[in-house]
Amino acid sequence: MKVLITGGAGYVGTELVSALLHQEVVDEIIVYDNLSRDNYNLFLGHTLYHTNPFNKIKITFVSGELLDSRKLGTILQGVDVVFHLAAKVLTPFTTTSGHEFEQTNHWGTAELVYAIEESKVKRLIYMSSTSVYGSAHANEETTPDPQTLYGISKLRGEEHVRRLFDKLDTYIIRCGNVYGYNRSMRFDAVINRFMFEANFKRRISIHGNGKQSRAFIHIKSVADVLARMLDANVPSGIYNLVEKNLQVLDIVDIMKEIYPDLEFIFVNQHLTLRELTVDTHLKLSQYLSDILPNNPLQKELTYFKQHFSF
Repeated sequence: MKVLITGGAGYVGTELVSALLHQEVVDEIIVYDNLSRDNYNLFLGHTLYHTNPFNKIKITFVSGELLDSRKLGTILQGVDVVFHLAAKVLTPFTTTSGHEFEQTNHWGTAELVYAIEESKVKRLIYMSSTSVYGSAHANEETTPDPQTLYGISKLRGEEHVRRLFDKLDTYIIRCGNVYGYNRSMRFDAVINRFMFEANFKRRISIHGNGKQSRAFIHIKSVADVLARMLDANVPSGIYNLVEKNLQVLDIVDIMKEIYPDLEFIFVNQHLTLRELTVDTHLKLSQYLSDILPNNPLQKELTYFKQHFSF
């Protein structure tokens, strides 16, 4: 099986490449990325090539843009499964860079869908975001109401992907706030940023009153579920992917157990920020058994701490 991963050199993409190496059906992985985040960690550190325990696997990197329809058409030749991870991402609640969000998350996704329609791709897994729900307690039946430019752009991308529901196996995975150690780190996500500040500054900054809740999922859980979607018997549709809902102050309490001397300050403490929680009884669990390990957050963050250089 030949697999294409857009955004394959990014935070989730790097973890997914590692997970796919243990899928017996995979013969070739194409990483399609423009390296806009200047993240080269996928290419360094240890050898991925030929580490598949089942067979000799080929990994190829292609530098490209989502808006380059000609290159997309060429690269999709012979591809069986596409994981569409490429996106302009800051945080799920960001309200800046609207033009860039539209170009990448909306129109870039549209170009990819057009190219897939002209190809022989059999399956598309699109990584969307729970931010499309806006401010709510949501499940898969909740009507999207995005309240940020990022959320709007992801929902518009979904609208293009939905056209494929009747043409091939197509999955929209609305993912919670991703966190956890990985070789291609993002430190703009809240838990990851807190870990960096706690380890090197011993002080974290909390925006608002800290009582706002978010839906979270660990990076390894995301990659494991996506890898299982490679050939799982799941109906085309929209699925949420979250593990836990946490208040920011809950995260701080756990981090103080890991860093007893940790201090924290509030920025604009008078502000009440938007709430977004997501039902953790996932529709995907009907089709994939034991999809989430539900590890304690303290264990995950202790593991994270162990990977800092000092």
